[in-house]
Amino acid sequence: MQRFNFLDEKFADIQMLRYELKGWEQLSIKQKLYIYYLSKATLWGRDITTDQFGKYNLAIRKLLEHVYPLLKYADENQAHQILVYLKRVWFSNGIYHHYGCEKFVPAFSRKYFEQLVSKADPITFNVQDYQRYTGRLLEVMFNPDLLPMRVNKKPGDDLVLTSACNYYDGVTQQEAVDYYNKKRQDSESEQQPSWGLNTKLVKQGGMVTELPYTAGGLYGAWIQHIIYWLSKAEEVAENEQQKLIIKLLINYYQSGDLKLFDEYSIEWLKENAGSVDFINGFIEVYGDPLGIKGSWEGLVEFVDKEASKRTEKICSNAQWFEDHSPIDECFKKSEVTGVSARVINAAMLGGDEYPSSAIGINLPNADWIRKLYGSKSITIGNLTEAYNEASKGNGFYEEYTIDGDTLKLIMAYADMCDDLHTDLHECLGHGSGKLAPNVNPNALQAYGNTIEEARADLFALYYIADPKLIELGLLPSTEAFKASYYTYVMNGALTQCVRLTPGSNLEEAHMQNRALISNWALDMAKAANASAPAVEITERNGKHYVQVNDYHQLRDIFASELKQIQRIKSTGDYKSARNLVEKYGVHVDAALHAEVRQRYEHLNISPYKGFINPKMTPVFDANGDITDIKVDYTEGYEQQMLRYSREYSL
Repeated sequence: MQRFNFLDEKFADIQMLRYELKGWEQLSIKQKLYIYYLSKATLWGRDITTDQFGKYNLAIRKLLEHVYPLLKYADENQAHQILVYLKRVWFSNGIYHHYGCEKFVPAFSRKYFEQLVSKADPITFNVQDYQRYTGRLLEVMFNPDLLPMRVNKKPGDDLVLTSACNYYDGVTQQEAVDYYNKKRQDSESEQQPSWGLNTKLVKQGGMVTELPYTAGGLYGAWIQHIIYWLSKAEEVAENEQQKLIIKLLINYYQSGDLKLFDEYSIEWLKENAGSVDFINGFIEVYGDPLGIKGSWEGLVEFVDKEASKRTEKICSNAQWFEDHSPIDECFKKSEVTGVSARVINAAMLGGDEYPSSAIGINLPNADWIRKLYGSKSITIGNLTEAYNEASKGNGFYEEYTIDGDTLKLIMAYADMCDDLHTDLHECLGHGSGKLAPNVNPNALQAYGNTIEEARADLFALYYIADPKLIELGLLPSTEAFKASYYTYVMNGALTQCVRLTPGSNLEEAHMQNRALISNWALDMAKAANASAPAVEITERNGKHYVQVNDYHQLRDIFASELKQIQRIKSTGDYKSARNLVEKYGVHVDAALHAEVRQRYEHLNISPYKGFINPKMTPVFDANGDITDIKVDYTEGYEQQMLRYSREYSL
C-alpha cells in the first residue's frame, strides 16, 4: 500500500501539508453527500473572512489574481516575489501575517507591479476601476506605516482605531466599549447573547450603530450561498436533530438574531448520535482587539471512533477533574454537565480555519451556555497526524533538547502527550471553572483571549502529570508527562520565537499564553530556590536550553499559576491580567531570539504549517443521481486557491 504523502510545497515561512480522510470509503453515500454539501457551505465563507481581516484584503487579492496569468511573461525575480506575496495573501486571508498580525510588505517593485497591472486584459479587469482604486491599494500594500497591524493590543493605544481589522468603521475603542456595555446593562436576562458577535460597528449620521451579517445585510450574497448548501445538507442529514440544527442556523443567518444563535448552539451540543458534524458561522473573537466580533469559520468533520475512546474516558471523569482542580473552591463547578468530546477527521476547512487550522476546538464560547448545558470538544486527529509526520527527522528536538536522556523521553512520549494535552485543554480546560456572580464575560478586554488560553493550557499541564491518567490507561508511564513539560517550556520560553521577525513582540493570543506560562514559571522557580530552581534556562557550549531540575516542583508551579489565572478569569481582574500578560507574554529577549533563530535556520524547517483541502467530486449515474463522492488529493496549492476564487467568490 502506497504511503500517504503529507508534505507539499514551501514558501516564505510556511510549509503546506495534506491531510487524509481516513475511513472515507466506509461512509455511506448519504453521509458522503452530507459532508459534500456541508463542505460547499464551508467554502462559500472564504471571502467573508478575508474581508473581515482588512477592508482592502479582497480588492488586493483580486488585483494579484488578475496579474497572476502575466507572471509567466514577467521578470523571473519579480515574478517569483509577486507569486510568494500572493501565496501569503491566500494563506493569511489578507495582507497580514496569520499569526503575528503584522502586515507583510512586498519584496517586489511597486513600479514593476504597476506596469503589470496596466497590461491587464480589459475584458476581465475594468481599467477605470483600476485607475480609481489602484493608488490606494498600492499605498496600503507598499507603505509599511499605513495600517501596519491587523490586531493591535499595545497598551495606551486606541485598539480599535489602530487595528486594521474590518469590524469597526468610524468608532473609537471607548465608543465601542460603551455601546456594548449599555446593551448588557439594558438586558435584564442573566443569559445574555454574545453582543456584537455577528455585526460591524459603524458611525452613521453621528450615531454608533450595528450592521448585521445576514442574508439581507452585510455579506448577504455569500450568506445566501451558504444557506443554499446548508438546505441541501438538511435533506440528507443523518438524524432529526441535525436537521433541527441546520434549520436554526439558517434562521439565524436570515435574521441575525443572536438569541437564535444561542438556541442553535444549545441544540448543537445535544447532537452526538451522528458520525458527521460541522462548525459554520461567526465564532471566534481572536481577530478583534476587543474580543467581541466573531470571524467567520467553517469545518466539516466525521468521527474517528477508535481514537474517540480516549476522549470519552476523559469526559466521563469530568467531575473528578473539576473537583480535584487546584483552583479556589468558590470558582469550581458543583456540577459539570453536558461535556462531550470526540477525536474527528477534518473533511473540509474554511474561513478562519483555512489554510491554517486549529488542532482542537471547544464550543460554544458563551459562559452561561457552558454553565447550564456544557460544551462539545473535538481533537482533529488527521491534522495532528499530518503535523507529526511532517516533523519526523527534521532535527528540531535534537537541536534544542538539553541532553540525551531528555531527548529519549521526548521521542518516546511527546506525540501521545501532545494529543492528550489537546484533549485535556479542549475537552475540560475551556469548560472548567466558573465566573463569579455578575462578572462581565468581556471584562478582561484585549487580554481575555490570552488568559483563557492560559487557563486551558494550565489545566492540561497540571493534569497530564496526575496518576489518574495512568489509572485511566491514557498514559503508559509515570515518566511520560516529563516530555510534555519539557517541550512546553522549551516552546514557550525559547523556540516559538523563531516565528517572529527580529524586534517584534508576541501579539497572537496562543503565543502570548505559552510565553506567559513558561516565563512566569521560570521566575517562580527562581524565586523559590535560586540555587537549584525547578526549571531554568541554562547555557552549554554557547547555546541556551531549558533545564528541568524537578518535574514535580514544576507541576506545583503550574498549579499555582492555574489558581491565579482562574481567579483573574472568574473575577474579571483586568489589572492583574494586563500586568501578567505584559510582563511575561509580550516581550522577547533580543539576544536569545537571535540565537534561537540562527540555530533554527540551519534546520531548514518552516515555522508555520497549513493545509490543502482534498477536492471532492460527485459521481453521477445515467439518471443524474449522485452515486459517490470521490476524494482527490492531487490538487496543488495554487490550483486550489485560484479555483476557490473562481467558484466561491463574487
